[in-house]
Amino acid sequence: MKLEMEKTALVLIDLQNGIIGHHSAPYTPEAIIERAGELVKAFVAKGGFVVLVRVSTFDGKDMLHPATDQEQSTAAYPDGWDLIVPELATINGTYTMTKRQWGAFHGTDLDSQLRRRGIETIVLGGVSTGIGVDTTAREAFQLGYNQVFVEDVMGAANKEMHDYVCQTIFPRIGKVRSSAEVISYL
Repeated sequence: MKLEMEKTALVLIDLQNGIIGHHSAPYTPEAIIERAGELVKAFVAKGGFVVLVRVSTFDGKDMLHPATDQEQSTAAYPDGWDLIVPELATINGTYTMTKRQWGAFHGTDLDSQLRRRGIETIVLGGVSTGIGVDTTAREAFQLGYNQVFVEDVMGAANKEMHDYVCQTIFPRIGKVRSSAEVISYL
């Protein structure tokens, strides 16, 4: 497999201070961030487009609030919870965008940014595997993007959720690979 850099983007979901530590199974947050950093640097070195997606809110009212069976947290967000982890935020040549829900396409300019650059393939990673990454992947699939899922640059609340999505959902809508494999395809 070979990835054409001019038609491929790296999209990393919610690798931010307030989320990565709670959604990293089966890998440690440090391992996910380290491998994500290697991917970002490899993409930037080859002239690739890198999107760091974060979830944030102005006052909580700009986020979704549907009626659900599971009670939603009303805790205040601590300062800096929505900042991309410093190990990635300090790498030059990346585009950071903000979303207000699980998926990175709805209500954002992600699709426009990708299409204007001629992107056909998304290399996707981040947290949580079964929430933000999965929702973004399904949106990308419906928009017609090819996808490569970087399994060892993802994490979930638990190993079972991560494994289920990586073994059951992602193979139906793209290709599942390791970060080392993806770097070798560049």
